Amino acid sequence: MTKAPELSRANESPGAARVDLLLISEMVEPNSRVLDIGCGEGELLKLLAETRNVDARGMELSQRGVNNCVAKGLSVIQGDADIDLVDYPADAFDYVILSQTLQATRQPRVVLENMLRIGRRAIVSFPNFGHWRIRTQLGFKGRMPVTENLSYAWYNTPNIHFCTIRDFVSLTQELSIVIERAVALDTIGAPVRVNAPWWVWNLFGEQAVFLLRRG
Repeated sequence: MTKAPELSRANESPGAARVDLLLISEMVEPNSRVLDIGCGEGELLKLLAETRNVDARGMELSQRGVNNCVAKGLSVIQGDADIDLVDYPADAFDYVILSQTLQATRQPRVVLENMLRIGRRAIVSFPNFGHWRIRTQLGFKGRMPVTENLSYAWYNTPNIHFCTIRDFVSLTQELSIVIERAVALDTIGAPVRVNAPWWVWNLFGEQAVFLLRRG
């Protein structure tokens, strides 16, 4: 495997936002057009609007999430990434973001392709199923792991396509996608060593954030 591209350090300022959301906000240029897929309660949209002055739009599957976002004054519609992204025109956004949702999609490859069709860049964050804690739980307990980032039991999880960092990198290579920046975060939210080989990130990164563009 090739070595990981150079990356910037995570924003280490204290705050209520998740560390991966702070990293994503770092990657977005101010005054951009942004679509956040699976935006949940709108935490990232609100952060981007306040810190990057973006034209922020959201798509959320749950009606409750949409209602809560709209109540906060955010521009969010109800939609399913597996179905509704095909309706967006090419280059409609500067950034299309999928935060901690890739593993819950039915067709992650198609979703990623659509993200880079409708956006000039894509930002994807996901939990790493190759982390050493997960390997240990599988190897020694013989049971599907439950962690902070993968908190559901096997029988009620919305996550249907687990992947490792190495899996994701292989997919980007298969699709000729360029990785512009990448960050792997350990269990306390600190970046794994800069420019480490992918296998190091795969073993010690509990989650990862990738900034992508078309090849």
